Amino acid sequence: MSGREFYAQDASARASWRLAVLMGANSRTYKFALGQALLEFGRTGREEIPLAELAAVYSLGLVHHLAQDPQAPQTVELGEKDFLTVAEEERAATLQLGRPTERLLAAAVRSMPMMVMQKFHNLSGETAVPHSFYELAGTGRQRVVRLTPDLLRLAQSEQAPVLAAELGARWSIVESSFAASVGRSLVEEGVTVDWDTLKITDKRRRRSVTGIVDATVGFQHGRCLICGDVLAPGDAIAVDHVFPFSLMRRFGSVGSWNGPDLDALWNLAPAHATCNGSKSDRLPTPAELVRLAARNDAITQSPHPLRRTLQLSLKLALPDQKAPSWIEFLGAVQTAF
Repeated sequence: MSGREFYAQDASARASWRLAVLMGANSRTYKFALGQALLEFGRTGREEIPLAELAAVYSLGLVHHLAQDPQAPQTVELGEKDFLTVAEEERAATLQLGRPTERLLAAAVRSMPMMVMQKFHNLSGETAVPHSFYELAGTGRQRVVRLTPDLLRLAQSEQAPVLAAELGARWSIVESSFAASVGRSLVEEGVTVDWDTLKITDKRRRRSVTGIVDATVGFQHGRCLICGDVLAPGDAIAVDHVFPFSLMRRFGSVGSWNGPDLDALWNLAPAHATCNGSKSDRLPTPAELVRLAARNDAITQSPHPLRRTLQLSLKLALPDQKAPSWIEFLGAVQTAF
């Protein structure tokens, strides 16, 4: 599923935001720090933010993450003037102060307009997402960031906490892929699911990366896979086995199970807890299969490691069968029962 197809399913500023955050290329994590800062200022309703003020929140967010995980691939050699080099050198002092040092803030103000702020709206292979969320105006110390009405509406909407959680989950996933040894294992093996914590976990370190719901719900446009309605803040949410896990137990009790792993990411989808409860152990409906195929297609267009996990499922889950698309794969699984 291309970005254009993803947007066609929900032609809204919210879909544009998800395209930028979830499906844009990530060579570093600057985009997530900027997105987090934009949502934070957007909640205040202010239309104009001095660039230095935005840069302070942006750089502080990056430093907090930098203290825990790499913010660029460890195979990339950073130059002396690279912003991440400065951030690492100023990390301890910044954390002690609770705000960026003057050197770090100056580096952020200098680099942001020519770097992350030019690229935030861009998509690989396409010009830009359909909506814009800010524009730069002025020069020098008078430079300001004007937040667009679309950004202000998003940041103040009921869905804002969901969008912030999705951004945080994506940030964690990309960080994990940047750790050199772990990144290789994620590319080769994908991720697994820890059902005790409902977390996505990397196999090499058995380390929780992020929650299943936050990592996947944006690719469903924030909607329940079963009923198709929006998963609103405060709703009880369950992780649904679209093809019920009981099928593996049922078939395994009378012989060997030769089907795909129904406990894998491709078969797991956020849903209303009430919808999940009433669904019980039935097979998915045609509408649910279409939604799951579209969701998996969208994840397959996102950066590693979730993309690789889905690619491996599509390639390996049906022995001796080739399923070139998710709709064909899911149809083959459906007919197996």
